[in-house]
Amino acid sequence: MAMVSVKVSDPATCMAPNGPFSHVYVTVTDIRAHVNANAGDSDSGWVDLTPSLAKAPQQIDLLGLASDQCFLASMGDAQQLQAGNYQQIRVILADNSSTLVGKSNGCQTSANCVVLTDGSVYPLQLSSESKTGIKIPSGQIANGGFNIAAGQTKDLDIDFNTCVSIVQEGNGKYRLKPVLHAGEVSTTSTSINGTVVDSATGNQINGQVTVALEQPDATGVDRVFMSTLTDASGHFVFCPLPSGTYDVVIVGQSTSGVVYSPTVVTGVTTGSALSVVQLHALPVVSVAAATLQGTVTAQNTATPAAGTVADVQVSALEAVSSTLIVTVPLIPMASQPSAALALSTVASSTCPSGTDCVGYSLKLPAGAAFVGAFSAGGTTVTQSALAASYQVDGIAFVPSSGGTLDCSTNELKSIAVTPVAGATTAVSTLAFMGCQ
Repeated sequence: MAMVSVKVSDPATCMAPNGPFSHVYVTVTDIRAHVNANAGDSDSGWVDLTPSLAKAPQQIDLLGLASDQCFLASMGDAQQLQAGNYQQIRVILADNSSTLVGKSNGCQTSANCVVLTDGSVYPLQLSSESKTGIKIPSGQIANGGFNIAAGQTKDLDIDFNTCVSIVQEGNGKYRLKPVLHAGEVSTTSTSINGTVVDSATGNQINGQVTVALEQPDATGVDRVFMSTLTDASGHFVFCPLPSGTYDVVIVGQSTSGVVYSPTVVTGVTTGSALSVVQLHALPVVSVAAATLQGTVTAQNTATPAAGTVADVQVSALEAVSSTLIVTVPLIPMASQPSAALALSTVASSTCPSGTDCVGYSLKLPAGAAFVGAFSAGGTTVTQSALAASYQVDGIAFVPSSGGTLDCSTNELKSIAVTPVAGATTAVSTLAFMGCQ
């Protein structure tokens, strides 16, 4: 047997504390794990990691304290479990009608909610999260699985990517479309931190700067594992963090509208301090953001096919060297408060015939990326020989499924487009077919 304790964390994201959300509350009733990555809802072998939550569900604020980027909430006492490599995790949330007995409720009348910066409270609509749970597959668990040997004691951290997990629907409602990652952590030694400055002045940037931790997926493309904003002094920290090696991708914009080229630091291991990382504002191309504009459509499997609703995560990919493609976080601003957009197709007279659709505008840097390999003595970044060029990437999910992939091809990429500072560039349509 082995021992495991479960914690939930989230760096201060969503441009907190200034909007659009000041708090995001969810109430957890159970967390389960399985050694089979393909185990279904009713399969045997699910291990209950948090039995104490059955009688005492725990409500947590996914944004934690805006000043505490190392927010960590414990999910009950450590539990004994069989040694093994656990490749699937489920997080069960309370139904919104649940009553939190003997506990203060940040949502007032529901178990899960968002609180906007003006103090207004909106229930966070759930789907299967209160039944089969939010799914965390092996691809979203650090190192492909939570591996624990007989006699070991480990901490399992579950990280909510809060901003990209919330869809604001046209009817004024907010719905949870969860994006989670998990991995083993140590609360004392597994962090990555640093300071971001302007390369010309050496001072912190007067504006907003997003820092993303990324790891390659099965195809070798770097995907965002966590993201956060620098504080007023230009500092950032990720903790607790699953052991491993990450690439750090940084973008920013000053209050005067100057956009900085993406900066990529590769090969950063947990426990590392990046010291000072410089962001570069290039003449002309840094005057304003480049806008990529396009449409996502979705059709179902009927004959003839008709429009259908799909949840789609939209992000921007860029080759920064001959061997590395990264996800470039969106420039932080109120209209795009996270590294990627969470969208949902809807029926509209403006959609192409037989489809549901949704439009998007991505604001991104127009300058070529600066890249460097991490060095404990100080990292030097140099401008990539590759000109700035983006592919818009869309990944489709079944609405209200807790994260199940959708459509006959669940990931689509646009043709490469060249960004132009201060201008809007049209992007080819991401047309999903064969959706549920």
